[in-house]
Amino acid sequence: MTTAGQDLPTQGLHTHVLDTLGLAITAGENPQGSVLRTDEIAQRFDVSRTVVREVVRVLESMRLVESRRRVGVTVRALDEWNVYDPRVIRWRLAGTDRPRQLRSLTVLRSAVEPIAAGLAARNATPAQCAELTECALGMVATSRGHRLEDYLRHDIAFHRVVLNASGNEMFARLGDVVAEVLAGRTHHQVMFDDPDPAAVTLHVQVAEAVREGDAARAEEITRQIAVGALAELDVLAPDPAH
Repeated sequence: MTTAGQDLPTQGLHTHVLDTLGLAITAGENPQGSVLRTDEIAQRFDVSRTVVREVVRVLESMRLVESRRRVGVTVRALDEWNVYDPRVIRWRLAGTDRPRQLRSLTVLRSAVEPIAAGLAARNATPAQCAELTECALGMVATSRGHRLEDYLRHDIAFHRVVLNASGNEMFARLGDVVAEVLAGRTHHQVMFDDPDPAAVTLHVQVAEAVREGDAARAEEITRQIAVGALAELDVLAPDPAH
């Protein structure tokens, strides 16, 4: 029988340990206040203490844990986590809290992206307008035939362009957050087999409004996209708390 330490190269092993611990913490398997012993982690995964220290440093950077001398590695409360870290989002979307996480992220998008689209209509360069149109046409071309992975690629690119074209560096930094939301919906089957045709059309219309410099229209249509995304969640991932 082989062990994890024998099966994976160092980098892959580091990622495996990080993902396993991150998933356990964000899923509540290691709740707030619980202590992770570095020697037990090393033994469990058959890894060196160096690998464990590197993993703990990453978890600390996400504020999921804190290290205390003579105590060990203690799991922090949810309200202390860096919930914008793409890996934290990915882990939360992979767990039982997926409906609530999807909803909170979609509400965040509905607050930010319409404003970003309005700013993009004012600030986008000709190259960004062309890229946005290309992304929208790519979404149209892949919106039929159960091509969700291809559609996802264009969808992520579309929203990144909108955020970047806004000219606001804070909005632009949310590109990875939005990418994780869109990827999570696809990879965890919180999508219809083919995207909603109305939503696809709205993306095309946003690209047109940005290209024409119509800020009010770009903002309003993007808000319609956000409302539609929330409505889809009500059907595909209802929040058990409601």
